[in-house]
Amino acid sequence: MATITAADVNKLRTITGAGMMDCKKALVESEGDFDLAIENLRKKGQKVAANRADRESTEGAAIAVVNADKTAGVAITLNCETDFVGKNESFVKLAQDLAALALSFDNKEAFLAADFGGISVSEKLIEQTGVIGEKIEIRSFEKIEGAFVGSYIHAGNKIATLTALSANVAGAEEVARNVSMQAAAMSPIALNEAGVDADTIAKEIEIAKDLLRQEGKPEAMLDNIAKGKLARFFKDNTLVNQDYIKDSKMSVAEYVKSLDKDLIVTSFKRVALG
Repeated sequence: MATITAADVNKLRTITGAGMMDCKKALVESEGDFDLAIENLRKKGQKVAANRADRESTEGAAIAVVNADKTAGVAITLNCETDFVGKNESFVKLAQDLAALALSFDNKEAFLAADFGGISVSEKLIEQTGVIGEKIEIRSFEKIEGAFVGSYIHAGNKIATLTALSANVAGAEEVARNVSMQAAAMSPIALNEAGVDADTIAKEIEIAKDLLRQEGKPEAMLDNIAKGKLARFFKDNTLVNQDYIKDSKMSVAEYVKSLDKDLIVTSFKRVALG
């Protein structure tokens, strides 16, 4: 039987992130063969993942990162089952490392297939499911590009947002962060009216008409009044039309133009736990 030292156990812990006793057991079972021990730990992760596949994973960490040029950003959620795990320092560090890697990919599928320390991201998630004992998954993946991209992560890593501006001007970083904060707080459904899908618009118009009928308004007046209510819906639910949370006397679009008259928000993304 191979002699398993504390240094061996620590080395395996460093490689896999597994607990001390799990690492020692894996090394004993593999008779000191590190590759076999790692494989055994991954098999454990696969078993745990299969057993917990139907579990809800609504906790975790939402992370947004931007590249060095401030021209692209990605926001992801690394989900788990409990708030206790989601707040763990090593779990948050894993989420941050994964988000940094995600910057190099345009979609979730390519990202999950990417190499992460010698195994794919998908395999890493399975491995960590075995280590942590909870269902671990990448629930959200959003990427944007623009002339200037800024980000915001809400306290506790519950929400992460990205905002792209039309130009990289002096002060763009603060504006992009503030608009990203707006998106986190107010959860807009689209950038502007054009981004709201036709089904949602039709539904809102019908809801408005039903309420007006209940109020006894004449049928001939319904269309015009409903249009006014739809305009209010756009104001409340589209990012650039919302009242700016730090100064309700102006819209988000007006706040952005207060920095530069030609500056506009070109896109945004928001990811959240839950």
